[in-house]
Amino acid sequence: MIRCLYSDSFNNFLKTEHKTILSQLCDNYHGEILTTTKDAWNGEISFLQNVLKPWKNENAQIIFEYNIPRLGKRIDVVLLLRGIIFCLEFKVGQKDALQADVEQVMDYALDLKNFHLFSHDKKIVPILIPTEHNLSSMELKPSAYDDGIYNPLVTENRGFQKLLEKVLEHAGAPTNAGIIKDWLISPYSPTPTIIEAARTLYENHSVEDITRHEADKVSTDQTIDYILNVIETSKREKTKSICFVTGVPGAGKTLVGLDIAVKQTYKDGVRDKENGAVYLSGNGPLVAVLKEALARDNWRKCKEKGEKKKLTDSQREVSEFIQVIHNYRDNMLAKIKNPVENGVLEIDPTKAIKQDGTGYGEVEHIAIFDEAQRSWTKKRIADYLKRGGTYGNKLKVPNFPMSEAEFLIWSLDQREDWAVIVCLVGGGQEINTGEAGISEWINALNDKFKHWHVYISDKLTEPEYAEGKVTEYLKFNQNVNFSDKLHLAVSLRSFRAETLSNFVHSILAFNADAANLCHEIRKRNYPIILTRDMDVARQWLRKKARGNEHTGILVTKVAARFKPLAVNVLAQGDENAIHWFLEDKTDIRSSNYLEDAATEIQVQGLELDFACVLWDADMRCENGKWAYYKFNGKDKWNPERNEEAQKYMLNAYRVLLTRARQGLIICVPEGNFNKTPEGFPEDPTRLPEFYNGTYEYLKSLGLFEI
Repeated sequence: MIRCLYSDSFNNFLKTEHKTILSQLCDNYHGEILTTTKDAWNGEISFLQNVLKPWKNENAQIIFEYNIPRLGKRIDVVLLLRGIIFCLEFKVGQKDALQADVEQVMDYALDLKNFHLFSHDKKIVPILIPTEHNLSSMELKPSAYDDGIYNPLVTENRGFQKLLEKVLEHAGAPTNAGIIKDWLISPYSPTPTIIEAARTLYENHSVEDITRHEADKVSTDQTIDYILNVIETSKREKTKSICFVTGVPGAGKTLVGLDIAVKQTYKDGVRDKENGAVYLSGNGPLVAVLKEALARDNWRKCKEKGEKKKLTDSQREVSEFIQVIHNYRDNMLAKIKNPVENGVLEIDPTKAIKQDGTGYGEVEHIAIFDEAQRSWTKKRIADYLKRGGTYGNKLKVPNFPMSEAEFLIWSLDQREDWAVIVCLVGGGQEINTGEAGISEWINALNDKFKHWHVYISDKLTEPEYAEGKVTEYLKFNQNVNFSDKLHLAVSLRSFRAETLSNFVHSILAFNADAANLCHEIRKRNYPIILTRDMDVARQWLRKKARGNEHTGILVTKVAARFKPLAVNVLAQGDENAIHWFLEDKTDIRSSNYLEDAATEIQVQGLELDFACVLWDADMRCENGKWAYYKFNGKDKWNPERNEEAQKYMLNAYRVLLTRARQGLIICVPEGNFNKTPEGFPEDPTRLPEFYNGTYEYLKSLGLFEI
């Protein structure tokens, strides 16, 4: 199963033994199944095999656990009956029909209507089934929006069959309508309404409050214009092109990507139906925070105009515009022949719909990949797909033959007309095992996609970008175009981003100019403060922040001994990142409460006004160089000798030290000096010598200490 865990005709479903269907659901899930999930499936199978009997001889289809393309959402059961799409959401053992559950099944219907090509022009009926409920809604009313979606219906088990009959009668559904051809493998395709809404969402530009944007407007405009020209050339000449946009943290790469997506989709205020773009990122927290910020902006704006609109509507609209790259990738993986034979990826025509121009590719001509340096190596993605995802519940693809960068180029290459990829690349920003950096993209272009035109900056000589060998790696590629417009400069007026980035680079590299750069930053009224006391750091942050300015504590994901300092690490999960970044000072989940610290995973690509970097014993200055350690979770720091892991640890501090827009305080704890009555260290995991070298080094650079 590709898009679902089980699918069959009504007739076959009703004839198949219960345990056989359950076995198929379990086998296709690939992961460890909770008892509650298995019990729910058991109940759903028994229930549906009983109530669907009146339609056993009709050309109808039943689908369990259907994944809506590229949205990462899964519907319990879909029935395709007489040309109507029924979305069923079961709440096993539940007595009440909760508003949140009604909204959930309605959202599924809206997602199908707005993003699922073969559902655009169909009637869709969302039905909530709390199995212990004692009432059934029999008032059938199509949505006031005249979009073919019925208002959500609620029924208990016994009333479902009668409700189904009534809906079919009300809709005037002909008995010979049959199922919807190829519905199961329908392409992802946003409706014009959704794209129009996404454009409105971005017009407010409030996202600039949480993304880094300090480049000179002239510079960013030149970059945008250059890429739009590449897009026009590619379209006119029917070619495939890839652009690499680079720049220091704070140079505005994310906003350039969003701007290109909007400007490409709209020309002179009119939607360009044939040349749309999508902004993608593998950075889950970044995508979640950007989407939520834009959705809240739109929702507030509509509320001020007196328009009735739910926040969930705004969230859905922006989901077309900004997406997690893994959902895009998984949608393409669902189209390939599996298992892969002879190391060659091929499209399986039984799993995908070929369309004019698009071929077997996705609907967009242009894909903008933010944080492109974080794409996975061949080994990491092969290991991931071999086991079927992180938790074993995704599509399994053994012997996957490509790196993630190579696969994403391959995906756009499936288009039969033209395509453009825009890679937004941060130098030295790889922070997870298996993140490949810009070199993996270049290797793929040199080896497999020599027909693609490459556009890249001629200024990429720093070691953060493919060890400083970008031009060397590309010197034999005949389709390379170098341009300084693709490396975002920072104006003197917005000196902070470039100067701070240079300073952080010099700190981490032990360069001789670090002290001079520190003096230059301080002279420009950007404070970098050093302390050994977290309470002092908190006081400094609270005094600095005014109005709605955001403060926060940052630690590396390898940090371990922060609890004695009354610091808790923010729990994983996009929802936590959303609250941490977007809630105000009255909400304890906000970063401003200075209780939960975010890691480099959660803050990369985003920023705060004032930040505290809590420097733990994971990376220590010893004898004029960095020494790396990982905590064993109990009582000891062990040396980290793996060079790749050391690179990621160094980059983690590079990310954290460049997150503050207006000022930074670095806290290097003193450690624990106390001894037990027997004369042993009270806390051997926080010995002062673990921290003193780092403190002395930073102090020697001229950081002001409080």
